[in-house]
Amino acid sequence: MRDVQQNRLDEWKAQGFDPTACPVRQVLDHVAAKWTMLILLELANGPARFNALGRALPDISKRMLTQTLRDLERDGLVTREVFPTKPPSVEYTLSPMGQSLLSAMDGLFDWANDNFDHIKQARDVYAQG
Repeated sequence: MRDVQQNRLDEWKAQGFDPTACPVRQVLDHVAAKWTMLILLELANGPARFNALGRALPDISKRMLTQTLRDLERDGLVTREVFPTKPPSVEYTLSPMGQSLLSAMDGLFDWANDNFDHIKQARDVYAQG
């Protein structure tokens, strides 16, 4: 596996790899953010309004939920629809690209579930010195 990863990095370097313009880095800046995957997983169940997302993720602040939804909309992972009600209501939906991201992340989700107990143990050992 390491050879495949190293070959990919070697290919990028041979093409004039610029770490500041790295597409993986640019995408992971938002995808790896604390709340992104949880919001996308909530939206995988169907469209949701802002307050419903807030209730589903009770420890996220309204400010952080707003910012994360804006980032996801800007990156094309989520669509936002405003309804002409008084007051206006807004609904968020997972875009096709957002759905494809969740499919791509399935392996990581499985890995995290399978290894979480080991990671907790390693953290405990590390904390003990």
